[in-house]
Amino acid sequence: MECNPSTAPLKPPLPSPRWKFWQRRRYLVAFLAFFGCFNIYALRVNLSIAIVAMTSERTSKVESQNGTTTVSTIREFDWDSKLQGLILSSFFYGYICTQLFGGWLAARIGGARVFGVGVAVTTLLTLITPPFSRLSVNFLIALRIIEGFFEGVTYPSMHAVWSQWAPPLERTQLASIAFSGSYVGTVIAYPACGLLADQFGWAANFYVPGIVGLLWVLIWFAIVKDRPKDDPHISKEELRYIQDTLGNISDEKISIPWKAIFTSMPVWAIVCAHFCENWGFYTLLTQLPKFMQDTLNFKLSGSGFISALPYLVISIVIQVSGYLADWLRSTHLTTTQTRKLYTCTGFISQTIFMFAASHLTHPAAVILCLVMACGLGALALTSYSVNHLDIAPKYASLLMGLSNTIATLPGMISPIVAGNLVQNKKPSEWQNVFLVASFIYLLGAIV
Repeated sequence: MECNPSTAPLKPPLPSPRWKFWQRRRYLVAFLAFFGCFNIYALRVNLSIAIVAMTSERTSKVESQNGTTTVSTIREFDWDSKLQGLILSSFFYGYICTQLFGGWLAARIGGARVFGVGVAVTTLLTLITPPFSRLSVNFLIALRIIEGFFEGVTYPSMHAVWSQWAPPLERTQLASIAFSGSYVGTVIAYPACGLLADQFGWAANFYVPGIVGLLWVLIWFAIVKDRPKDDPHISKEELRYIQDTLGNISDEKISIPWKAIFTSMPVWAIVCAHFCENWGFYTLLTQLPKFMQDTLNFKLSGSGFISALPYLVISIVIQVSGYLADWLRSTHLTTTQTRKLYTCTGFISQTIFMFAASHLTHPAAVILCLVMACGLGALALTSYSVNHLDIAPKYASLLMGLSNTIATLPGMISPIVAGNLVQNKKPSEWQNVFLVASFIYLLGAIV
């Protein structure tokens, strides 16, 4: 295991024309990775919106031969809250299985290829979801599990990309650009899927993101390479800068120090932070549209716009905080001090706002607290999500696979917990959902 034991701030890199970002291939990789993460989350949250439309009551009028009109109320899918919770969580049963495998595979054959294949297969499975859903709910659950299986390799593989492409003092910025695509994808997907479901039916929530995802896959494989030296368009100056700052990266297959990994306290601190952040994130990701409809009486299209607000804030904050983190590391604080400052500030803020959301009753106040809780999570995210690269760059993809494996458990558990807590759609039941998230954030801050 590698670490940065320095107690002094890191030295800034050699001057580089930061404003000419389009001339630097590493930022093109980050830009395309941004849209890759965008697609990943658009393909993930579409069901959270679609399931509201799939299970909502619809009024239909039938005229008989004698001229009378009969009005009936039907649901296309008569699923109770527990079954909906199982459907929403099924994705994560597959997702959790391939985190470590994805990190290991990316370290062996290259992160860019593994990332692209993961998104490609997830996209194809999304396109066939509507017809299979109409056949049986079991088919829908099976499809979501398989989607999670292939999407599970994506995030660990991106760390393999950054271990080759990101100079140490640009790690937070480059990773933040890429990972912020997840939140921008959520921002766009929530209202877009709400409008698509209202105007064209719930099936459009799968067809439109699927087609967009396929276009991205073609561009990614045409442009991005696993290593800078394999990119025919990178400048000699940029290649030399990346290689000099990263040191000699051997092409030999590395042996994995499993004992050192599983006995490392910094590794488990990252794992804990990742788990706690994901509990609140996945709770809002899967349950916010239902909460808006149940307690605030928002229509589907309206709830989509409001549900996107927390992720709009986090997508903005993550860009600013990523840049400031690297600036602090190069001028004032050590890497360890910066990571702890960001993580604890984020978690304590989220604890306060999520707790407040559970006790407030005015819709605007509740929405504001949820927006702030999610948005300030960007501080923690820009810390723990790149900390794998700080402590062990050679094994960063594997460490990301380990932490994301355990951090996927909230995606499996939190929808089921919410489904059991909220059975009568009462505000007091939703209060308990937010209280649980608040205490878990506090746990993350303490650790």
